[in-house]
Amino acid sequence: MPWARIISGIIAIVLALGMILLGGWYFTLGFCILVYLAQVEYFDLVRAKGNRPAGKTTMIVSQLLLITATINVALADAVLPVAGTFICFYLLFQPKLATISDISSSILGLFYGGYLPSYWIRVRSLDSLETSNLPLWGYWPEQWSNLNQLPMGLTITLLAFGCIWAADIGAYTFGRLFGKTRLSNISPKKTVEGAVFGVLGSVTVAVLGAKFFLWPFWVFLGLALGLLIGIASLLGDLTESMMKRDAGVKDSGQLIPGHGGILDRADSYVFTAPLVYYFVTLLLPLIQTLA
Repeated sequence: MPWARIISGIIAIVLALGMILLGGWYFTLGFCILVYLAQVEYFDLVRAKGNRPAGKTTMIVSQLLLITATINVALADAVLPVAGTFICFYLLFQPKLATISDISSSILGLFYGGYLPSYWIRVRSLDSLETSNLPLWGYWPEQWSNLNQLPMGLTITLLAFGCIWAADIGAYTFGRLFGKTRLSNISPKKTVEGAVFGVLGSVTVAVLGAKFFLWPFWVFLGLALGLLIGIASLLGDLTESMMKRDAGVKDSGQLIPGHGGILDRADSYVFTAPLVYYFVTLLLPLIQTLA
């Protein structure tokens, strides 16, 4: 593995851990920057196909969506249709008549690049008001001896990110070492063997995390969460590869040495975010009542 890829990966993990640990508006600010950079790359891919999306408008309303997700979850859900309406309204009054592709690519930019990632803010914001001990709803552990006392939003986000990292590392490492069977024509370098080990890596981390955090029926819940994250992260990776293939580019950008662009590294997180959120807010409480 090239040193540039290793070093930039370590830096990215350190920054991500800092954002996750602090939470509150610190996490939101960092996430707003990441979403903005990812949407810049996305709209570059869209324009490479000759489309004329409402890029700036979509990026502005996406930032508003991320901010409202920190303040109120219900308000964020209300912002989505309003933002979509505003995007269409903007395209209606352009000098040149907008096409279906212009409209659909703009709405996809809002949904894929703004709304789905906003679920990570919702996940990290769980119990943030009750546990905040820093300005701007931030948090810093007062003691590290009992990690089970950490806020739910922090533990769930760390566990979910750990599953994604395990899935990515497992798929990349074992795919290079043992991969022989091509997984899909969308991404020729991905193999069935790598995908299987990636999902297994996600499941392993999830099961260990469920046991550590004393979840009831921890084997079942860990297995379910690990499978959800492992499969969703793989689908997110393939979806971004499909967009790059259609646009005729190898990487979405060159911002991260050895990795490509923000989208190349964040694709695994897009579809996993809502699954993790609803797993924690719907399934986990239900299982706890049965325990």
